[in-house]
Amino acid sequence: MIFIDYFIRKPHFMIKKLFAYSCVGVVLFASTLPLNAQDKTQANHKLLPNNPFYSPSKLPFQVPDFSVIKNADYKEALEAGIEEQMAEIQTIANNKALPTFQNTLVALEKTGQLLTRANNAFNLVSGANTNPELQELQELIAPKLTAIQDAIYLNSKLFKRVETIYNNRATLNLDAESKRLLAYQYQQFLMAGAKLSYEEKEKLKQLNAEEASLGAKFGNQLLAAAKVGALVVDNIDDLKGLSVNDLDVYAQNAKAKKLEGKWLIPLKNTTQQPALQSLQVRQTRENLFKASWSRAEKNDSNDTRVLIAKIASIRAEKAKLMGFESYAAWKLQDQMAKTPAAVNDFFAKLIPSVTKKAKLEAAEIQKFMDEQKAGITLEPWDWDYYAEQVRKAKYNLDEKEVKPYFQLNMVLERGVFFAAKQIYGLTFKERKDIPVYQSDVRVFEVLDKDDKTFALFYCDYYKRDNKNGGAWMSNLVGQSKLLGTKPVIYNVCNFSKPSEGQPALISFDDVTTMFHEFGHALHGLFANQQYPTLSGTNVARDYVEFPSQFNEHWALHPTVLKNYAVHYQTGETIPQSLIDKIKRAGSFNGGYKLTEAIAAASLDLQWHNLKPGTNILDAGNFEKESLLKSGLNLSQVPPRYRSSYFLHIWGNGYAAGYYAYQWTKMLEEDAYSWFEENGGLTRANGQRFRDLILSKGNSEDYNTMFLKFRGHQPDIKAMQKYLELPK
Repeated sequence: MIFIDYFIRKPHFMIKKLFAYSCVGVVLFASTLPLNAQDKTQANHKLLPNNPFYSPSKLPFQVPDFSVIKNADYKEALEAGIEEQMAEIQTIANNKALPTFQNTLVALEKTGQLLTRANNAFNLVSGANTNPELQELQELIAPKLTAIQDAIYLNSKLFKRVETIYNNRATLNLDAESKRLLAYQYQQFLMAGAKLSYEEKEKLKQLNAEEASLGAKFGNQLLAAAKVGALVVDNIDDLKGLSVNDLDVYAQNAKAKKLEGKWLIPLKNTTQQPALQSLQVRQTRENLFKASWSRAEKNDSNDTRVLIAKIASIRAEKAKLMGFESYAAWKLQDQMAKTPAAVNDFFAKLIPSVTKKAKLEAAEIQKFMDEQKAGITLEPWDWDYYAEQVRKAKYNLDEKEVKPYFQLNMVLERGVFFAAKQIYGLTFKERKDIPVYQSDVRVFEVLDKDDKTFALFYCDYYKRDNKNGGAWMSNLVGQSKLLGTKPVIYNVCNFSKPSEGQPALISFDDVTTMFHEFGHALHGLFANQQYPTLSGTNVARDYVEFPSQFNEHWALHPTVLKNYAVHYQTGETIPQSLIDKIKRAGSFNGGYKLTEAIAAASLDLQWHNLKPGTNILDAGNFEKESLLKSGLNLSQVPPRYRSSYFLHIWGNGYAAGYYAYQWTKMLEEDAYSWFEENGGLTRANGQRFRDLILSKGNSEDYNTMFLKFRGHQPDIKAMQKYLELPK
């Protein structure tokens, strides 16, 4: 069992937010006009013609030409785009004609063409290939982008037009998707504070801008903290257990920092670090764990504790303005769960059995350590190391035995792409004529079942110091029938890059991450909506993980696995005996993985259940008390993210929404059980899933979509069975 963390940057997450660090969870109308319309339209913005974003790109699918874009171009285009969209919004709001669906809601869908062009590209490079100039721009531009949200949703004239249309909806002859857009946008206006007084709106604007700036600052501080916090090792003997390739990579890392003769182990965004599984020297394990654990709590310029308490306070104040008792209560209105109570009830069904399983696993590991006469008590930095040994002993499965069968490009082309061909009829053709933002990036043309090109797919898999942690997907160009645009999707991950001349071998966890992120990509690729606001992955946080986690199942499907799992040296297909080991070991350590994930989700909810005016003096103490309160204070199982480096909730739009991973685990396991009941991996089943789930975006109620596919409302039983949770 594997839990994958990822970010959907849309610009987080294309609930049409215009910026990854915008923190108001509402939809912005930013999109591009169709090519034929754009070619006939004179640019009316103040951007100079030599800026690459001045007009739509002439490259296929309007993808940005990264070969000519400079850092300064982003700032110029973003600022010009903001000014242009502000004017467009005012024109719609001040329209003297009676409000109609076309002159108000459809008109809003068409605004912001310049801003979208610039912002989609900026979100990609600022997350995947950033630099100090782009980081500075993030903090500068965030409040300005948030101001556009306010200009839409706090505009009294504009809201009056929308409200008039909504109140007359019964008399309108609208199709189903148009009805959905009207209802959804009316709700978003209400959630954003459209009915607040003038004074309250001004206060909310101030809070929104401050939160956006702090969110951007948090992301930059955390990136710096991870760089500074990387573990430097002086003696190679302290690195026993690591592979030759890992040693080479860590030596190169150190050399790049002018630390000759040393090794530098970078920090991933999670609490636990990959090297902890292999490091034999306990002191090195402890040093690495503590470097990760304390990265953002060193009382230096990268310490985030005061910052996150401030962000939580601002969010609580915003909720109070809206008339809600907490930020979480406000935020979950348009989600599948609807209320914090529903999430807590869901977790209440899981926490006792999940922590019980984790404790049983801890006892099993401690018993193994005692039998090995280790003479130590299990600590968090020991868990992965000894768990791996227990797994080897119990299942005779060695990660080093598995990795040679998982070469990154084989996994991509003969695994991820092959599965998409078998289930959905897609094929992929690499394009080397399209400029990319970094040399490791690959671009593929996507052909549908009729062999017609309908999308582009970018993938960027290797870790870099200037790349945010985790894994994510987003659009460079969004799909919309109204705008005549087709999807350009990207996946970004953080796999270790091999040393020169070595194969890119990845773990099975990494394999699962690739399938997971491509599940998000499929959700975007199959988008089939009229309106950009409702297109593709522009869905609720606790629904968006459903397609991605569902797609993970194909990684171990026999037909798919044997096609891509080929030994990089011998060419031998992975033997059935090893496949059986992987499957038997699949639920091993599952209690730990789920407990650390739910602990993080619980922290998220408790930070965002704070009452307005609550003063958090010590973020660390708040964290301890929160874990104790939820029954998740297992000393050997730390949360997947500490509050101080929880990028998802402070900088990337997951506030009060990290529970979504487990919620959608329920959805995808229930959906996969339908596949198992109806013939498994077939084109017919894939087409049904595409038609009823993947192509729907936010054009229907989520419960309705799921019910049409599954035949019943979501049931937790399939999830509990898959996770093998004790009763």
